[in-house]
Amino acid sequence: MPAYAIAHLREATPHPEIAEYIERISETFEPHGGRFLVHASQHEVKEGSWPGHVVVIGFPGMEEARAWWDSAAYQEIAPLRSRHIVGDIILVPGVPEGYDPATTAKAMREGMAQE
Repeated sequence: MPAYAIAHLREATPHPEIAEYIERISETFEPHGGRFLVHASQHEVKEGSWPGHVVVIGFPGMEEARAWWDSAAYQEIAPLRSRHIVGDIILVPGVPEGYDPATTAKAMREGMAQE
């Protein structure tokens, strides 16, 4: 099942270290099967507010996403970003092939009926 690293980056202060981070990040996730799905794109806010930028990196699974995050290669460059950009980063599993949200709704309804 695929997994994703999702970053909501705000309050970026332009700095040469950020450029270095961007130059080097691909070499840290490619060995783990990662690839950019969203990067340096403009987004449209349809509800609420979402200041800043969104980055999404796709991985074959959570194991690979965690291995990337915990890798010495990524941890070496992470401070280049974190010293200059405020943000939130999460790792999240995707849904399996053939996922049906109606199954989730059914379980939810059954749970509410038992209360």
